[in-house]
Amino acid sequence: MTYTAVVKDLGDAWIGWIEEVPGVNCQEATYDELLKSLSVTLREAIDFNREEALSMAGTNYQEKVISL
Repeated sequence: MTYTAVVKDLGDAWIGWIEEVPGVNCQEATYDELLKSLSVTLREAIDFNREEALSMAGTNYQEKVISL
């Protein structure tokens, strides 16, 4: 999967967020640190959302892949 990071140089820091996933945003001192932080935060958000969805489903559910 690919996602789009929007990044901005504030001069003394870099900020960024993932367009497709609300709440995934970071601030770091350097561009490279920001990209790494966004990647880690995105992975954590996806894992958390997956765990929450499966927990809410309980038992006797199906998982289906949906492509855009």
